Amino acid sequence: MKKCWLALIGLVLLLAMVSLNGCTAGYRTPVTAGVTSLQKGGISVSGVGKVTVTPDIATVSLGISAQAASVAEAQSQATGAMNKVMAALTANGVANKDIQTQRFSITQVTKWDSNKQQDTVIGYRVTNMVTAKIREVDKTGAIIDAVAAAGGDPTRISSVSFSVDDPSPYYKEARQKAVADARAEGEQLAEFSGVKLGKLINISESATYPIYLRSIEVGAAALAPAPTTPISPGETELTITVQATYAISDW
Repeated sequence: MKKCWLALIGLVLLLAMVSLNGCTAGYRTPVTAGVTSLQKGGISVSGVGKVTVTPDIATVSLGISAQAASVAEAQSQATGAMNKVMAALTANGVANKDIQTQRFSITQVTKWDSNKQQDTVIGYRVTNMVTAKIREVDKTGAIIDAVAAAGGDPTRISSVSFSVDDPSPYYKEARQKAVADARAEGEQLAEFSGVKLGKLINISESATYPIYLRSIEVGAAALAPAPTTPISPGETELTITVQATYAISDW
């Protein structure tokens, strides 16, 4: 009888141990699975780097638009005026390599004939537009005035934009700031989440470099004596944004 009781007690103890081990395993499994999921997902953040830039290049869109009764006459007027415009540009220090044809067109000019109920051709317009890159930004206003005076009434100056001849140093500085900002964001997010930031898994960037554009229109009024046209490049901001993903380290 005593042996039976001992056997029964041993069986009960064995079952209790098996049950306890089962509960412990059941408790640990979801925790391990949770850590693995976090490590696979990582921490994704974005960082921003900004640099203030002073433009050193002005690009002017300018040219000639001449209208006459015939194509030959319109083209002759446009060619004569454009030759004077080009001469004014080069005389004021704009290199030939920095002058590029933007658009050339010959179009009909029509007028609605109410009697015939249709458009009637009344002439032809020749348009010749170029972009001129001015490397001495301070001379932009004076060059615009010289072009307007040389080309006369057919002169058209549609816009002025500003940029940087070599933006690579500014991109490098902005990129460095963006990466540092992303790292700081990741460390902060990891700290708040109670985890440790690991190695960088993936990173990509996008850049924004706004070009200041000023629209102006010059025609016959440009022939009247006037002070130099005021043109100011001001400052612009180059921005780089990076998207970064970091692993979560073991802890």
